Amino acid sequence: MMEIEGQVRVAIRDALNRKSRKPFYWGGLKGYEQLEAIAKALGEVACDEPETDYLQQLRRRVDRVVERYRVNVEDLREAHTWLRRIADCLRYPPSDSAPDLDLSSEQVKREMEELLQSFQPDLKRRPAQAALYGAWHRTWRNYGPDLLHCYDIPGLPPDNLMLESLFGRLRRHQRRVSGRKSTRELRDFGQYQVLFLAESEEELLEQIRQVPLEEYRENRQRLEEAEAPRRLLHRLHRDPLGTMRGLVKQHAARRAALSSTAAQSSLTGDT
Repeated sequence: MMEIEGQVRVAIRDALNRKSRKPFYWGGLKGYEQLEAIAKALGEVACDEPETDYLQQLRRRVDRVVERYRVNVEDLREAHTWLRRIADCLRYPPSDSAPDLDLSSEQVKREMEELLQSFQPDLKRRPAQAALYGAWHRTWRNYGPDLLHCYDIPGLPPDNLMLESLFGRLRRHQRRVSGRKSTRELRDFGQYQVLFLAESEEELLEQIRQVPLEEYRENRQRLEEAEAPRRLLHRLHRDPLGTMRGLVKQHAARRAALSSTAAQSSLTGDT
């Protein structure tokens, strides 16, 4: 049970330290939603069940935090909704399907101006929306005219995220291989990794076969053990309520097993 309770603490700590990934992934908002799911799952634990005092203590603390920041999160959630509307107006991210040939810079400009006029938040009582209001007006005024060219020139992307994503994958791979945070080696050898990236499953399989099978299995097992905490957080981020309910069920099953063992020991002692 202590292991499961430790996983619950990890879930709570992770919710309080979720990182943001701009523009659309807001760590504070996602962390609050994760705390809501944790509170809901812990609230389903019966108060009169034995060995649940610690879970009840965690539930009270999580409930207190959720209630304290409810108004702030409503403001943040509304600001995030408007950010999504801005992205939809800009047709961002670009669709993988064929581009809309009828779309023009004048149409996007007109829709954006209408959206700007319709966003009138309470700038004194809604700080998140006020920050979005200021940044939106300033950014559109300074960079809007340059961005609009993307809608008139076929094939001109609005960003370079695909290239940045490739570099990001190379950095993550280098950290997993070396175990160090620094990726300085990519400055010297990164170009070769880009050159020899596998373009098919057959090519990837041929590269993997160059590694001895026993060595591969040994390192694969070590990788599985090292990534177990990360997989828990991955499931938590994808489905916080379902993951927490799973931990609560494991905790209940462990309590039942311990109770059964204690009862059997008591019967054995009586005989």
